[in-house]
Amino acid sequence: MTVRKGKKLTISIQEHMAIDVCPGPIRPIRQISAYFPRLSPTAEPISPNPAFPLALSPGVGASGGTSRSLLSPLQAGARGGGGTLSAASSIETSVDICSSDSDDSTALGTLEFELRYERATSSLHCTIIRAKGLKPMDFNGLADPYVKLHLLPGACKANKLKTKTIRNSLNPVWNETLTYIGITEEDMHRKTLRLSVCDEDKLTHNEFIGESRVALRRVKPDQTKRFYTCLEHPPPFPSPTAMGAALRGISCYLREWENEQLTSLEERGRLLLSLQFLAPPAEGETEGRRGGLYVGVLRCAHLAAMDVNGFSDPYVKIYLKPDVKKKSKHKTAVIKKTLNPEFNEEFFYEISLSELVHKTLEVTVWDYDLGRSNDFIGGVCLSCHVQGDALRHWMDCLRNKGQRVERWHILTNELPQTACHD
Repeated sequence: MTVRKGKKLTISIQEHMAIDVCPGPIRPIRQISAYFPRLSPTAEPISPNPAFPLALSPGVGASGGTSRSLLSPLQAGARGGGGTLSAASSIETSVDICSSDSDDSTALGTLEFELRYERATSSLHCTIIRAKGLKPMDFNGLADPYVKLHLLPGACKANKLKTKTIRNSLNPVWNETLTYIGITEEDMHRKTLRLSVCDEDKLTHNEFIGESRVALRRVKPDQTKRFYTCLEHPPPFPSPTAMGAALRGISCYLREWENEQLTSLEERGRLLLSLQFLAPPAEGETEGRRGGLYVGVLRCAHLAAMDVNGFSDPYVKIYLKPDVKKKSKHKTAVIKKTLNPEFNEEFFYEISLSELVHKTLEVTVWDYDLGRSNDFIGGVCLSCHVQGDALRHWMDCLRNKGQRVERWHILTNELPQTACHD
């Protein structure tokens, strides 16, 4: 292009943009999904030889100089000075990132622990060993992690155990053993242990990092089993709003019914009882223990916290119903500020075996409060008219006369109609 001296060269804005931004022939961009084909579910499938592959190439100005590298669509087979990034290679890269070999499954971290169930002592030992690669939760890029244990189903407050807190670490090592007592073989078949890793914050509420759940039926009695698990987000509860209009009413009804069932059968702790029936001594025999029913209140475990300090002041009451003469009531001593009290007290009822068959032993656990009515924690009834462990314990006592039979019982929050608040 020749320009005479003294004549000013004028270039339109369209020509200027064409020179600086897109050197060479200007080709239209079909749509933005051409640059990101994997992120657009509505994009057209890309052929193995796309008509407009994407390339990173340096732009060449009108004077032949090289300008900064720009993302521009070029014809097939065009070669630029820079490295090329085609749409096909972009898809392959995305597949590699989302493949099973990636670290997406360990984004929250991993947890290593051991479980051991001792059948003789009805205890479950959980040893928290370590965690690795936890998600940073604090501004310094670290966390203050600790582990909480819950047995499901069951009241979280009644069976929560907690490790110590490791400060400023994403790879904490605890080597701490937490023990559940009063765990029956039935619990090992139907319960699940939830291990939650949380970040402790002194000024604000603690933050949840991730959790892992293990079905206790995977643990064999008297054998130690080690687990390496990836932390996960808690499973979401299905929302009625995500369903069709016809199912929302049914979903709401089922949710309310499920909450009522869980509330009515909520576990409030465990109670260890011993029963022993002794026949009255025959004539001519040396008198030893009197004949009748001996009830031993040994201990409680993982009781629900009823006071604001996170503890309770528990004691136990027992009745032998029906109680015509109102003389069957017995009470243990009050143990202050504990959720795992040990009573080791024994009570006696002078009664024959024929009368005992028609009786019901009612055992309730209470939280003592000074100056106001005591709080009911939980209870259990043993007789020939109940089911489950209570029935088995009662029948073992009646059949095995003279033998002491011990068994753990689950306390529920269902208040017996005959119980009082004294």
